[in-house]
Amino acid sequence: MAWTDGEVAILEAMWGEGRSARNIAGKLGKTRNAVIGKANRLGLSHNSGPRPAVRGVQPPRRKEHPSSPLDLTERMCRWPIGHPGEPGFHFCGNPHVPGRPYCEAHCAIAYRSRTSEVAA
Repeated sequence: MAWTDGEVAILEAMWGEGRSARNIAGKLGKTRNAVIGKANRLGLSHNSGPRPAVRGVQPPRRKEHPSSPLDLTERMCRWPIGHPGEPGFHFCGNPHVPGRPYCEAHCAIAYRSRTSEVAA
């Protein structure tokens, strides 16, 4: 399903406000996954928006980022940065939270409680 310029503008504005993907999807009549996918393709990751700062979590900086799933170890964050096949695409690669595939900052984005959804 194609995105209109108006929908993209709403997505960017709401994402910039720190709104959840579920809230944005409800506003636009799209699925949560569609919103997350479009946000990733637009480069609206934790690096470009206030989401981790709002939660008070900043991912540690790494010198080298794994660019292939084969480069990841079981202890690395598997959060994709950018769009596969495009220059600069890589995975976060920071230390993961035990029992989760992502680092603390990306878990804060990926896993949201129902109470925070209602409040947003």
